[in-house]
Amino acid sequence: MSQTTVADATGTPAPSAPPASDRRWWILGIIGIAQLMVVLDATIVNIALPSAQQDLGFTDGNRQWIVTAYALAFASLLLLGGRIADLFGRKPAFLVGVAGFAGASVLGGASTSFGMLVTARALQGVFGALLAPAALSLLNTTFTDAKERAKAFSVYGAIAGAGGAVGLLLGGLLTDALDWRWTLYVNLVFAVAAFIGGWVLLHNHRDAAGSKLDLPGTLLVSAGLFSLVYGFSNAETHDWGSPQTWGFLAAGAVLLFAFAAWQTRAKHPLLPMRVLLDRDRAASFITVLITGAGMFGVFLFLTYYLQLNLGFSPTKTGVAFLPMMAALMVMAQISTTVLVPRIGPKIVIPAGFALAAVGMAWLTGIGLDSGFATHVLPQLLIIGAGLGAVMPPAMALATSGIAAEDAGVASATVNTMQQVGGSIGTALLNTLAASAATSYLAGRNPADKLTQAQATIESYTTAFWWSAGFFAAGAVIAFLLYRRGAVRQDPEAAPVVHM
Repeated sequence: MSQTTVADATGTPAPSAPPASDRRWWILGIIGIAQLMVVLDATIVNIALPSAQQDLGFTDGNRQWIVTAYALAFASLLLLGGRIADLFGRKPAFLVGVAGFAGASVLGGASTSFGMLVTARALQGVFGALLAPAALSLLNTTFTDAKERAKAFSVYGAIAGAGGAVGLLLGGLLTDALDWRWTLYVNLVFAVAAFIGGWVLLHNHRDAAGSKLDLPGTLLVSAGLFSLVYGFSNAETHDWGSPQTWGFLAAGAVLLFAFAAWQTRAKHPLLPMRVLLDRDRAASFITVLITGAGMFGVFLFLTYYLQLNLGFSPTKTGVAFLPMMAALMVMAQISTTVLVPRIGPKIVIPAGFALAAVGMAWLTGIGLDSGFATHVLPQLLIIGAGLGAVMPPAMALATSGIAAEDAGVASATVNTMQQVGGSIGTALLNTLAASAATSYLAGRNPADKLTQAQATIESYTTAFWWSAGFFAAGAVIAFLLYRRGAVRQDPEAAPVVHM
């Protein structure tokens, strides 16, 4: 990309701003830092929960709200956050999101009560819903060259896929070495780097400046997503037959159906149908949803197994996930820069799903006397490689070829799918795992420690089997939906670079 000049009043060419090629890889760096901050926060606090509970004195029943408050605010406001970035500019959305997330993290770290901590987590979700789509849409509009775009999304997708494991590792290290509060304070380090970099490197552009905010659509989709995520969250603590569960799930479905109907008639729709109707993009949204649901089985239940059954410390548990992260990052680079450009997503993404399904099915072989090196590590490497062939290409294809004015809301849809998928996985796998443990204990002595331990193994392996089923279903769905052949980017349709 050559540097352009502008002639001044005397006719002498005046130097323009530094060419985009000089700063776009630095922009990728700050986007990666911001994305890592948002993604790891979904798991980094989990490891610190026992310490926080002991310090602040809240009950086991209230503990889930530390996680749920973040998820509810984040999921329900993502589409609004994405549209705000399109309407008012990605740079201010990015900077406000980073600063607000940092402020909420400081509030959480300084919490002196349960209510204060829950409020801080909800505020993290609010500002995360503004930051996450702004970051992804910046990536989409910064990298328009096909090869460079593939490299950029391999990095971004690897962060999105491995961020949960990074959170486990960092949470364990900070909790063991310092205090649970530092799992929140650490966000300041990421935020300062992202804010300074964003302030210096980003230029503002309002691609959808001529549009207006779709207020009815915003209210419908926010209420619908809130109800959906809240209903699945209640499934963990209530029975599926409870009105607190099915009532909110039904309300969420009705509200989202009303939102979809309204979008076809709205003059300035929050989520234009053109974003959803592209076949490869729709397939990518579904892929991200399924991946979010299946990955929960890896992170949560395997964390339980490593700590409770193999006796790993929080730090050692985080380290145990490093090989999976490495495999994911290597395969992310190969899949986005080599495989998908040559043979297309119809083969690569289903193959990645199938590989992850094999790894999850193999992981069901764990037992009370299993060792990490023989019964966990090989499976983690396979799962990591499989997810590396799924997540980064799907995220790239979900925003590929999108009009610049829709980049923010398309990016928000990707994040929404991942968040809703995680909520579905949390509810279903927790319920299925608990049922498996209860079924195993039926007719046995529940006071016997060996019986109790085996019941937990049954719960883990049940969750792993269902995760394998999610990935297998993903392989079939992706194969049916994606177009044949390599994806070709139309240079005429490529969005303008606005930084």
